[in-house]
Amino acid sequence: MQVSLEPARPEAILRFSCADQPGIVAAVATFFCEQGFNIRESSQFEDRDSQQFFMRTVFESVRDGGPGLAQLRASFSEIAERYHMDWQLHDKLYKPRVLIAVSKWGHCLNALLNSWKLGALPVEIVAVVSNHEVMRPLVEWYGLPYHCLPVSPENKRAQEEELLALFSNSGADLLVLARYMQILSDYACETLAGKAINIHHSFLPGFKGARPYHQAYARGVKLIGATAHYVTSDLDEGPIIEQAVERVNHANTPEQLVEIGRDIEAVVLQRAVHWHAEHRILLNGSKTVVFRP
Repeated sequence: MQVSLEPARPEAILRFSCADQPGIVAAVATFFCEQGFNIRESSQFEDRDSQQFFMRTVFESVRDGGPGLAQLRASFSEIAERYHMDWQLHDKLYKPRVLIAVSKWGHCLNALLNSWKLGALPVEIVAVVSNHEVMRPLVEWYGLPYHCLPVSPENKRAQEEELLALFSNSGADLLVLARYMQILSDYACETLAGKAINIHHSFLPGFKGARPYHQAYARGVKLIGATAHYVTSDLDEGPIIEQAVERVNHANTPEQLVEIGRDIEAVVLQRAVHWHAEHRILLNGSKTVVFRP
């Protein structure tokens, strides 16, 4: 879902990737200059291994009544075709619509809701979905719809179809798995490709299963952390967006490791959602290019 740019002083975000070749930056800058736009922010990266070029640029109109988003897209398509770009042109004022999925742990959910309520997270949260009732009081305190979709081995497929229908019917642009402790099917992962972000502790592929922090404590781990990534059918192995770690030592109890881990998970997931909302992330095969602010 996109909305039209305001007719007065619109702003647009262009992001693209293509094979690296001479003249790309000049062509982009010249086009927007001729359309009456000025560059406010620009980042670029050349991956020498893949010979791919990545760019994100924010443009602002320097005159009233400039071209709208649809007109800019139509006009820019000639340059995009010339350089065989994989590209998107976004309205900077549009806030992506986000559906959050959660199970029983609310640390990531609460951080996202609080940041959204304060206006620090540039998204529109449309609802929260869960397979438990635990988080309903928190979500409804924030004035958001709460959808409880219990799941069991017998109804897992039907429950996932309900979740996907909720995503579609709410007009959501992004699904955030804020410690949603259910594995999505290959079909769901394909349907939500590039539109779903997950968070997990960074011990993986070690310490799988229940009580990972207790497993880490038993092994005397000295670093714990979290990883946010796009969801793919390769469980917990999608393109990484953000990671962080915290040093711990022998004096930390398993309970303290859990609390430290939860804090890191909340921060890392919030950064990933924020950067996605600002169109700062470009896929580069199994990796990402992230133009951090």
